[in-house]
Amino acid sequence: MTNNLMLVLACLTSLTCSTMCLSKGRESYVRDACSVTRYQDLCLHSLASFSRTAKDNPSKWARAGVSVTISQAKGVTQSLLKLRKKNFLKGKSRVAILDCVECLQDALDNLHNSLGVLRKLSSQAFNDQMGDVTTWLSAALTDEDTCLDGLEDKKRKQVRLLLNKVTNVSYMTSNALALVNKLATTGPQCLENS
Repeated sequence: MTNNLMLVLACLTSLTCSTMCLSKGRESYVRDACSVTRYQDLCLHSLASFSRTAKDNPSKWARAGVSVTISQAKGVTQSLLKLRKKNFLKGKSRVAILDCVECLQDALDNLHNSLGVLRKLSSQAFNDQMGDVTTWLSAALTDEDTCLDGLEDKKRKQVRLLLNKVTNVSYMTSNALALVNKLATTGPQCLENS
């Protein structure tokens, strides 16, 4: 009985150690990818689930960064559209929300363009593709900043909440741009295993 118990404990210890090593390995992938970003905690939190598939591939991390940013931006845009439909904001705040919706829709277009190119990278057109993607991501950041500039009525709870959400999208876009820049400096040789 004691031998069986020792064997079970040894197996459990081995299984626990290998699981811990595996999760630490995945954590190191996302930490390495996010090391180039400005908002590292946000990067780690939003991209941790991609560690298993992206591993140490800059192309996959760039796609993941843009993809999670698109999801977040869609959610914020939907919130703005619902707020607009409720029609309780008046005057400047209402105009600012309408402008912000337009800016975020432009940002989403730029993010989708970026993701489309990142999904079809080729060694021959790599530098041109990276130029296009960085231009679109920079434009998305500008759109988000324009939205933030228009939201002046910071005394209203709804406006403060929107400011936080749009700021978060802007930070995620900045992180995505950093991941794309890392991919661009790595060069087309990283495409072989993406």
